[in-house]
Order: sequence, then structure tokens, then C-alpha cells
Amino acid sequence: MIPIISSTAGGAIPDTAAAAIFQMDAGHFLDALPQQEIFDLIVTSPPYNIGKAYEKEMPLDEFILWQREIITKLCPLLKETGSICWQTGSYVKKGAIRPLDIDLAPIFYDMGLKLRNRIVWRYGHGLHCKHRFSGRYETILWFTKSEDYTFNLDAVRIPAKYPGKRSFRGKDRGQPSGNPLGKNPEDVWDIPNVTGNHVEKTAHPCQFPVGLVERLVLALTNADGLVFDPFAGAASAGVAALLHGRRFWGCEIREDYAGIGRERLEKTLSGEIRYRPHDKPIYDGSGSAQAQIPAEWKKQI
Repeated sequence: MIPIISSTAGGAIPDTAAAAIFQMDAGHFLDALPQQEIFDLIVTSPPYNIGKAYEKEMPLDEFILWQREIITKLCPLLKETGSICWQTGSYVKKGAIRPLDIDLAPIFYDMGLKLRNRIVWRYGHGLHCKHRFSGRYETILWFTKSEDYTFNLDAVRIPAKYPGKRSFRGKDRGQPSGNPLGKNPEDVWDIPNVTGNHVEKTAHPCQFPVGLVERLVLALTNADGLVFDPFAGAASAGVAALLHGRRFWGCEIREDYAGIGRERLEKTLSGEIRYRPHDKPIYDGSGSAQAQIPAEWKKQI
């Protein structure tokens, strides 16, 4: 059974197998670890400080300071070949937004990390706004610790838009111009968010899609690498890690979410987990029966 650990012995790395969830404050957990490079990938979606059920809203400057404290503790634990991926949304107050990556990026710069991509996650569904355009994307800041970082592009290639395209000039004229394994997935990712009848939906109100982390795990770690999520929630990062032969540690302060996470990790190991892969095409429902214009609306448009 995947362990849920509620305390750690200072000065020693916990002895865990494939995965473990540490039910405690992330800062306290990090303080208990020895100051040595442990993690191959740190990936998380921290609270946005907007009053969700799992967070305590605080003044924005205090929130940024708290994030700085966590990030500062994490960086010494990242391997030289490792990466940190920090998924961010927007702080919303009285209808005005403040993209959190603007405030958080300087913290990583101050730690000497290097930004490789600002990935745009376009998720496609959500409540509509009445006084501004409806938000449909969030960002992932991908930082590395050094120039010698793990990046497995071939593991995450997607089908080419024009697979039969050929070079029209130069020494390769007439030869296929793409890669036989597919193309680079670029830095704008269309992956549905976990809502409604999504196959991954649990009781967690703001769940990370497995496919979003899956692409990061495949590209930025090697087999048996250790993935860590300091705000694990329903352990989607752990599911992505275990699916591909990596190990996982996650911190989750709430008992109910830790329990959900453990159940999902165990289902992953047993092959029972249901999830939406990162490379599954987006369904286009424009031609379905549900997409037809209601008769009541036809006179209004």
C-alpha cells in the first residue's frame, strides 16, 4: 500500500518505495530533509490565493512571500540536471486579474534558475465572464538548475501537421523535411481541465490533469527519476510519474485529499487508473447534435 506519512525524522531521507504522500505542511517537510540534491523534477500547481476550499486567502504580498519561502527551500534539493515546473493562474480581486507568473518568476531568477519555457496551458472550458473576456489558459514556468538538464524531446513528439512535407531547396530538396517520430509539441498545449464528467474527476475542486504533468515527466526525467509535488492535491503528478516508471513524493496537508491521492496512486500501480493521455486529440463537438442551435434562439440571432 502507498504510505501516507505524517511525520519525518530530521536529517534522513524517508525510506519509501515507488511513491509516498507526506500529509504535512510542505515547508515543514522540506525543513526535515537533508540539504542534498534529491529531486529530478519538482512540478506543482500551488494555491492561487483566491479563497478556494483548500486554501486560506491572505494579502497578496504575504502570499508571494510564502511562495518565495517554499521555492527557496526547494532549489537546493533539485539535482543539477533537474527541472522545476511551477503552474500558475491569476489572482482575481473584484473582477481584476493579476497573472501570478509575473510575481513568481523573479523568485526563480533570484535563485539562479534559467527559464526554458513559459508554457501556455489552454484548457478550453469554464464559467463565462460578463465584464471581461473569459479566461481559458494558465501558464507553466519551466526552469532548470543548469545548462546540463534532462530533455527527452522524442518521448513527447506529436503527429506532424503536414507529415508528407518535403524540402523544396538546398541539399535535402525533395526529401521529407520533418521528423519521422513527429513534431515538437511547442509551448501552447491544448489539454482539457478536470471538470464535469472528465474521466479523472474526484472530489478535489481544482484538480491537475494527468496529461499536463505526463508530458513534463516524460520530457524532463528519465526512468526511476524522483518527481516531487509540494502541493500534491489529488496526486495527479504522482499518477503521471508512476505511469512511466518514475518515483513520486508528494506533500498534501489535508487528510481527505491525501486519501484520494493514495487511492489514485494505488490504482495506477494496479493498472486500474483512468486518465486522459497528453497526446489524445481534442474532441471537436461542433458537428454533434448538442451543437445545433436551439429553435428558441434562432429568432434572436
